[in-house]
Amino acid sequence: MYKHVAKVKSVIEASGIKFTELRSEKDFDYYMFEHQPKRRNPEKYGDVSGYSWAGAQSRWCSQLLKISIIDKYIKSLGDVIQYVGIAADETKRLERKITQTGCRRYPLVEWGWTEDDCLNYCYSLGYDWDGLYKHFNRVSCWCCPLKSLDELRNLRKYYPGLWQELMDMDNRTWRQYRADYSVEELDKRFAFEEQRQEEGKSIRNREFFAELKGVLCDGNNYIKH
Repeated sequence: MYKHVAKVKSVIEASGIKFTELRSEKDFDYYMFEHQPKRRNPEKYGDVSGYSWAGAQSRWCSQLLKISIIDKYIKSLGDVIQYVGIAADETKRLERKITQTGCRRYPLVEWGWTEDDCLNYCYSLGYDWDGLYKHFNRVSCWCCPLKSLDELRNLRKYYPGLWQELMDMDNRTWRQYRADYSVEELDKRFAFEEQRQEEGKSIRNREFFAELKGVLCDGNNYIKH
């Protein structure tokens, strides 16, 4: 993704358009592990540090590291029009964003361009993200707990270094990665799935889920990745 941004930047600047990259003063690791926010129920949290993993109802990372940074910068520019890259088939995002006030335009929606249309257009110009979209439906933050199980499987399979980093991060923080699984439990589940598939067995039926409970309770009952 960094390579992609650098490539886009070089093309934009070559055409004479200013390219501005925005960054938060504090990085993700600081807010994740060190920050001491004002909590509504401090006695509930004890002396834990950091926001820990984001959730569906608390996406602090998007707000602090993206939205607020962009809004502050745009406000400093005065009267501008902000073009937002939401595609025509991103229904849920449209429902949230389209009702917001302000000088915002959604050109992809106006043109009727879907996510597939946009990807195909980018591919035709040589932008391929080094194959990221072959492994993920959406290239969001690699460590996001809101990724689907399929995307997390692919993270573990194709990016083992990042998967190990994800396990280390989960061990360093106080909130479990997902409501249903810690990263260690996901590692056990995915390894068990691979074992069953090698044996020609299903990973979707009742037998699988019944045996999975035992796997999650017994750290020795699965093939390590």
